[in-house]
Amino acid sequence: MIALILDDQSFEQDIRELLMAFYPGESFLHEEDQSQEFHLLVHSLTKEDSFFLSIKDMEKEVECSDTVIVDFSDRFETKNRIKRMLYLIANKLTKKTLPWGTLTGIRPTKIAMGKLMEYDREEEVAAYLKETYLASDAKISLSMEIAKREMELLSGIDYVHGYSLYIGIPFCPTTCLYCSFTSFPIAQWEKRMEEYLEALFKEMDYTAAKMAGRSLDTVYIGGGTPTSLSAMHLDRLIGRLKETFDFRTVKEFTVEAGRPDSITQDKLKVLKNHGVSRISINPQTMKEETLSLIGRRHSVDMVKEQFALARSLGFDNINMDLIIGLPEEDLEDVRHTMEEIKALGPDSITVHSLAIKRAARLTMFKEKYGDLKITGTQEMIDLTAAYAREMGQVPYYLYRQKNMAGNFENVGYSKPGKACIYNILIMEEKQTIVALGAGTSTKVVFPSENRLERVENVKDVDQYIKRIDEMLERKEKMLAKLEM
Repeated sequence: MIALILDDQSFEQDIRELLMAFYPGESFLHEEDQSQEFHLLVHSLTKEDSFFLSIKDMEKEVECSDTVIVDFSDRFETKNRIKRMLYLIANKLTKKTLPWGTLTGIRPTKIAMGKLMEYDREEEVAAYLKETYLASDAKISLSMEIAKREMELLSGIDYVHGYSLYIGIPFCPTTCLYCSFTSFPIAQWEKRMEEYLEALFKEMDYTAAKMAGRSLDTVYIGGGTPTSLSAMHLDRLIGRLKETFDFRTVKEFTVEAGRPDSITQDKLKVLKNHGVSRISINPQTMKEETLSLIGRRHSVDMVKEQFALARSLGFDNINMDLIIGLPEEDLEDVRHTMEEIKALGPDSITVHSLAIKRAARLTMFKEKYGDLKITGTQEMIDLTAAYAREMGQVPYYLYRQKNMAGNFENVGYSKPGKACIYNILIMEEKQTIVALGAGTSTKVVFPSENRLERVENVKDVDQYIKRIDEMLERKEKMLAKLEM
């Protein structure tokens, strides 16, 4: 437990998120409760031109503090000065360094991309990232490599007059141990699938009319697990999607097939017949015992069989998702997984560092899962990167999540010509992405103002069906602001 006693709450979130990186798993109170046993007592004092911060480690009986001179009229610079001070204090107390330094946001490459466009030399960008955020040389190098590649991949995208489309299918065969995404058991919703699709089609019709005159660049059907739908419903969904929207300008059409236990030959044929250009078949790991532990109903052999089936049907852009830091896995397990993936030869892989969310069963049922060993290391991350490059793949996008094992990152690798443009767009937030379906979030980008606004759909499927007209009204207020 951490007591966070701040006399000014303006930078509370920044301070709390950085403390979470140094002290993962700790919870916070904003008062000193004598009935609680605190790990840390964190105090701040704001003066006219300075910010004082003190951290007392109750277990070690040691206290560190410092004061930084700030200009509160410049929030950006003030925030960074406070975070650098906090980083150095926490580093002194814990003897830990964080690979991303003070960066706690999910889009570090967005910063690198902006600075590459601003500075003349890459050395200046690296120096800025080092001085401002205390990031490691390895992470600075990685973020700059990816940012340069993203700039090249997005060079043909029209941010003002184009848009992308996301279709959310919030159903899964089962819920995995580590998952906190909003998804619903497909078995409980199959009889009401027509109701969900009708509401989704209504949202499609509205969106197509509203976005008429704009070029549709990428389409992504995600979830959940889209292939948890029956082949009939999948065919009906994609058929209606292509009837409703003009696909002539679409550069990329992805369907996240996802879990191998949801894939059938009939479903893959539906995707192929409708011109889906990219799919994901996601093993997460190639260790049988781990698959059982985390609640995946597929086997390693099933991964291989479904991958071979997709290849035989002509899919030439297949991604595979992997997770580093899964319960009870060590470096050799990761090496084994990468050997198996290398033998299959996917066109891209996305390597995730396990992020344990509050809503995941792994967190909610600590009495059952609390003894599981969870290890995510830089060595594991480096190993996956080395294998990806051996497979002819290079990093093309990156993002981070809260509560990540080891405070690392998720990285997408691909062979030349196989990168997912949508993945870059959703991370870099440079183009409007209209999202349809329960639990989705539309991002409307205003390039001339360098800002974006979000509009959310309700998460609950039943509420989405009942309140679809309200969802359209929410979109109307936002999309009406779009520049033409």
